[in-house]
Amino acid sequence: MGAVLQADADRGIGRVIASDACVAEGAAWLARVEPRFGHALALAGPLPLRLRPDGFAELLSAIVSQQVSVASARAITGRLQAAGMMEVKAVRAAASEDLRALGLSRQKADYAKALADARIDFAALRSAPTSEVVRTLVAVKGIGVWTAEIYAMFSLGRADVFAPGDLALQEAARVLFDLPQRPKERALREMAEAWSPWRSVAARALWAYYHVAKNREGIL
Repeated sequence: MGAVLQADADRGIGRVIASDACVAEGAAWLARVEPRFGHALALAGPLPLRLRPDGFAELLSAIVSQQVSVASARAITGRLQAAGMMEVKAVRAAASEDLRALGLSRQKADYAKALADARIDFAALRSAPTSEVVRTLVAVKGIGVWTAEIYAMFSLGRADVFAPGDLALQEAARVLFDLPQRPKERALREMAEAWSPWRSVAARALWAYYHVAKNREGIL
């Protein structure tokens, strides 16, 4: 495993999270360098691995999930899967009306077609620098920086990625670090630089802390 991780670093992609042990290593490092992460981890307990598949279907699912409830996203994704529309060739060949009939809005049907037409080499992204991954994905209509960073974090397992545009991360950082107000995306991105090379684990810790803290009356 050590040789593989070193090879990943040599390619400029940093550490790759592949197991719960990787997450635990990152959590221990964060607790050492920032005591407030130690506090968050003591409350939240072991952090989840949360790895997902990579590829077209995962990004299409992200598009489907935009601005709808979890239940609605699951229902629409189920219909797309049943119709064979989670495959790039099928979406590329389909008419927008076919996608809309399965529950996508006109805008999301356009985004799905744009993703299929982008002809992304998903296998190549696995060994591409994270900055290149983000640039490649945000060039596709309908995919923003947040989605690209989440993809790098959980579908590619990158250990040193953060998603400062996430509102839950912003609010968790406000409470954990006793900030006067919720940090904006740029400020939180700068703040997270101190958590490198384990920013993905820092994100997991903040999400976990958010869920704990919001259930404590008067905190969130």
